[in-house]
Amino acid sequence: MNQKKTNWRWWICLLLFVATTVNYMDRQVLSLTWKDYIAPEFHWTDSDYGTITGFFSIFYAVACLFAGKFVDWMGTKKGFLWAIGVWSLGACMHAGCGWVTMQVEGVESIAALKAVEAGSDLALAIASLSVWLFLVCRAILALGEAGNFPAAIKTTAEYFPKKDRALATSLFNAGASVGALAAPLTIPVLASKFGWEMAFIIIGALGFIWMFFWVYMYDKPQASKHVNKAELDYILQDEANGKAEELKKEPAKEEKTIPFLKCFGYKQTWSFIAGKFFTDGVWWFYLFWAPAYFSECGCGMQTTEGKMLVFVLYLIVTVISIFGGYLPKLFVEKKGMEPYAGRMRAMLIFAFFPLLALFAQPLQDYSVWFPAIIIGLAGAGHQAWSANIFSTTGDMFPKSTIATITGIGAMAGGIGSFLINKGAGVLFDYAAAQGDAFQFFGFSGKPAGYMIIFCICAVAYIIAWSIMKTLVPKHKPIIVD
Repeated sequence: MNQKKTNWRWWICLLLFVATTVNYMDRQVLSLTWKDYIAPEFHWTDSDYGTITGFFSIFYAVACLFAGKFVDWMGTKKGFLWAIGVWSLGACMHAGCGWVTMQVEGVESIAALKAVEAGSDLALAIASLSVWLFLVCRAILALGEAGNFPAAIKTTAEYFPKKDRALATSLFNAGASVGALAAPLTIPVLASKFGWEMAFIIIGALGFIWMFFWVYMYDKPQASKHVNKAELDYILQDEANGKAEELKKEPAKEEKTIPFLKCFGYKQTWSFIAGKFFTDGVWWFYLFWAPAYFSECGCGMQTTEGKMLVFVLYLIVTVISIFGGYLPKLFVEKKGMEPYAGRMRAMLIFAFFPLLALFAQPLQDYSVWFPAIIIGLAGAGHQAWSANIFSTTGDMFPKSTIATITGIGAMAGGIGSFLINKGAGVLFDYAAAQGDAFQFFGFSGKPAGYMIIFCICAVAYIIAWSIMKTLVPKHKPIIVD
């Protein structure tokens, strides 16, 4: 009689989903509060905000370079605990930036901060100091958050066979959308009721709660009391050939890992780097700038319509992107395609979704809801793309090196994000200052700046896919001797 398999892998996937949700909520607190709550206190410009988001991306990129190796060295359980503990601490620390600024600059109250004359020496000093304080907090946040995806992808590779990894990744990666979906419904409310500082503290504290469940629930499948032989056979079907009972009795042998620098000698690594470099910044631009964009259109986060615009945007992302993992599974099981080939075909389909961004700015003249829906569809394409590009590391590299490769790719994505976010901030300030003298595709001033960025976001995925396909046209796994 065949034993009915347990389903503990899906509980682990749920934990990854919650961690990713918390990750993105922590990341969203700033984008949902800076324009309407923080900037008036600290006299920030778009360029100041672009500096903070841009350098967050650089901090994240550098941390990712080492986070994957750290997770591979520390192990999934301890590595994930360190990651979420550090980023939760960094998130809560943002709340102290206002108090420190007032103490250093000798300003007695928040009202006095806001009352400082714009453009004065004191206003510039307040803006400069507060930006530096936020950069420190963002650096700590980035250091911890860099460990989330390497640890999550490594966990997915441990708990799911190759054919299910894109689905599992798309499910936990949906946490990015759900986090962004929950954020506009909660963070502006917290900021308006208790102050923007408490928004950082309350959302940041969620990570500490998650750590308790991770300690209790996670073990490698071979060592987990919640995974029976039938489920272990299923998990290890790619390499175990049904020998799950032997693996249960004996600890799994550690695979040889690829030395860090040697990783850069493989085309497969550069394929992943290219895919992340060109596309991650697009998602982060939408994440960091969409609330400000809607505020520019007269729908700030203090308004009900502003909150609903961001909510609907990420609702679209969440509902559509969750199917991103099903498409390659369909190609593999129904069409008989090899997993990597099925994944690349799915990614090509998803690469066309962001082209809709070309119409976001033109249709904004009719209704701000058009760009909200369009950005939602483009974002859904990114999340579906992201679920599959992460899974390509499991197709190509041994499990012992997956977190390292994921970290390298995330570093490339962070660099791309720095370029687009810092560039956007500088561009928007410049375009606004130039007014009608700055023209692009029939738009002038800051709308012309947004149109330029939307064009870049639209074509990024087609470029990325073309480079990836050129570097690795067919499935070619790396064997470590």
